Amino acid sequence: MQEFLASTTYIDWQHPAVLAQAQALAAAGGEQADIARRCFHFVRDQIKHSWDYRQNPVTCKASEVLAHGTGYCYAKSHLLAALLRANGIHAGLCYQRLIIGTEPPFCLHGLNAAYLPEHGWYRLDARGNKLGVDAEFCPPKEQLAFAITTPGEQDFAGIWAEPHAAVLASLLTQPTVEAVMTHLPDGDLSNDSTPARLAHLL
Repeated sequence: MQEFLASTTYIDWQHPAVLAQAQALAAAGGEQADIARRCFHFVRDQIKHSWDYRQNPVTCKASEVLAHGTGYCYAKSHLLAALLRANGIHAGLCYQRLIIGTEPPFCLHGLNAAYLPEHGWYRLDARGNKLGVDAEFCPPKEQLAFAITTPGEQDFAGIWAEPHAAVLASLLTQPTVEAVMTHLPDGDLSNDSTPARLAHLL
């Protein structure tokens, strides 16, 4: 479980700005679920989804997302994981495979899982709400941004301690949010062999 508390290259919660934000969100106290809720609302509501707002630059590290106030779903999940870990809450990354628009192609969607003592691993999606998207923090009920409704879409039953390579390939090689949109990551992660993975989430 220690890997889900680690400060890493992309989930860099020991960065001074990230740590300060995490401490500010924890200042009101409460149980771990209360702190997790405040972290979730901060990332969901205060960090803009890059494509919704057409806002550059492309961010990846948690500290970059916080500094620029923007990120794709993947990058926002990196920041949420960092804020949770900084507060001693085990947190990882989860992925779905969703259709783009009303028909293929597909792309990966990034979200989180946090370990809450009262509920176990709980998935939460801080992508950012908009018309047709209503994600909430309401354990034990799961209310994500997107439901699996179309053949070919998938919920991957794992928790990754680090961003998936396909996600990093998109965020680190594309110069603008517009370019990322034309190179969104995709893939079947159901047989992923990444070591830092729990396969019993769902």
